[in-house]
Amino acid sequence: MSLNYSNIFPADRTATITTALENTFGNAVISEATLLTGGLSAASVYKIVADNRPYVMKLDIPHAYTSADPFEKIARASAAGIAPPLHYKNEEAGIIISEFVENKPIRSIFSGETLAVKLAEAVKKIHTIPYAVPGGDLQETIDHLLAGFHHNNILSGPVPDECLKQYEKIKTSYPWHDTDKVFSHNDLNPSNILCDGKVVWIIDWDTAFVNDRYLDLASVANFFIYSPDQEAAFLKTYFSEVNDYHISRFYVMRQISRIIYAVMMLQLAAQAKPADYAHDQQMEGVFLKDVGPLLGSGALSLATYEGQFMYGKALMNEAVQQMCTGRFEDALVLLRHRN
Repeated sequence: MSLNYSNIFPADRTATITTALENTFGNAVISEATLLTGGLSAASVYKIVADNRPYVMKLDIPHAYTSADPFEKIARASAAGIAPPLHYKNEEAGIIISEFVENKPIRSIFSGETLAVKLAEAVKKIHTIPYAVPGGDLQETIDHLLAGFHHNNILSGPVPDECLKQYEKIKTSYPWHDTDKVFSHNDLNPSNILCDGKVVWIIDWDTAFVNDRYLDLASVANFFIYSPDQEAAFLKTYFSEVNDYHISRFYVMRQISRIIYAVMMLQLAAQAKPADYAHDQQMEGVFLKDVGPLLGSGALSLATYEGQFMYGKALMNEAVQQMCTGRFEDALVLLRHRN
């Protein structure tokens, strides 16, 4: 050990952190300890370099969990080979140390149908992890989000109105109470999907619990699957034998996922402004095909109000466009008939 931790880690955690590092690395030289994230949530994440090899240390609230313990979830995901290898876990101290992944943007490594296959394999691996703790009811969660969105009046007009109208159709058609549930990550956005050049790794398991398998599939697809050929490869890899019900339910869930992320982005953006702030209500011309490249190039950031608000608008526009198609209506009919 060679660093003075007093200026790096919280003072009341230094002793348990020192013990964790000693138990994990022995007499290895700790040359770096850098805060990667922290401040807004209960957990802080650090990059630790021991004998010139990087690791990740996550500090969570000690003694904070009973059921749905994130320490148990990450241990199971690591054992399944989908979360980075785990080196230390102490629930009482609230400390996890795992392998650091030198991330290469997955789109720079894989493309087209190969990317679709790799992502479907990753989702399938998540869904085979044995776990029994359920989360909140998905329909109730969405209803709560939409109620908050409506109450705060962040965005109004024809597009939000149409979005809510179309969602009412989904509510009466989607098989919310299907008992075929799996261990789901529930937040498979690009920042939680890492690639070391060969292997796909999934991080940030705090919101994982038993849920509808189509939520993870839809979340991944909305960020990475753009063509019919990609969609076909994605579903074929996951289901092996694909039928019209799989395709229809997947398509409807893609719109549900867009609504969820749109509302969350808009709510997050609103938190950055005073309650009486006059948000720009213009929806015309704000589409994913335009906003996506801006986010990818760094010209627009999801860490800013502007990025969050524009992305929320684009997601809602996309959901409404898709929900006003014949394919969407046909999918709802099939789901209603099947149910």
